[in-house]
Amino acid sequence: MTLEWEQVIVHSEDPAALGRWWATALGWVVVHSSDDEFEIRPAPDRLPGIDFVRLAEGKKSKSRLHLDFRPDDQAAEVARLEAHGARRVDIGQGAQSWVVLADPEGNEFCILGQRRQ
Repeated sequence: MTLEWEQVIVHSEDPAALGRWWATALGWVVVHSSDDEFEIRPAPDRLPGIDFVRLAEGKKSKSRLHLDFRPDDQAAEVARLEAHGARRVDIGQGAQSWVVLADPEGNEFCILGQRRQ
């Protein structure tokens, strides 16, 4: 048996707004939009995607799942995402080589440092 990773589901109070934010942040494309769901992918025919699904209640605590991204230039990418509306958050990580940010609805994600050669 083989499994293919289709998508990550993100519960959201405003799926379209949060989905558009992530599409711009990642440079991805919208593949589906409705009142309660907004899906983006790296390209229309590439997986996995991220599917933002309406959930009426807001985020209540630290996310149990978050995404890690490894950029070419950490400082430049953190600055770009902060200018796009991300904010730095402290989830108890202490001094680390990565930067923890949160999207407009408070979902944490990490911008990792440069890959070790």
